[in-house]
Amino acid sequence: MMLQIRYGPGSLKIYQCPSECARRCKQTQYKKACLTFCNKCCNKCLCVPPGYYGNKAVCPCYNNWKTKEGGPKCP
Repeated sequence: MMLQIRYGPGSLKIYQCPSECARRCKQTQYKKACLTFCNKCCNKCLCVPPGYYGNKAVCPCYNNWKTKEGGPKCP
């Protein structure tokens, strides 16, 4: 329940997206792409899942936004 409140839909303000995406993308080797898509997703969903990878169920909008090929849009 606490994860939903802290990381769930609408838990962030748009101005918080860059720092939350920097945290989310910190360990990837594809930092530029990760930051680009994370920020798009955060601006739409107002949430970024905890950790560096996975945990997307906490933020359903972030989890369910797909590319036209059906893959995940949000890192």
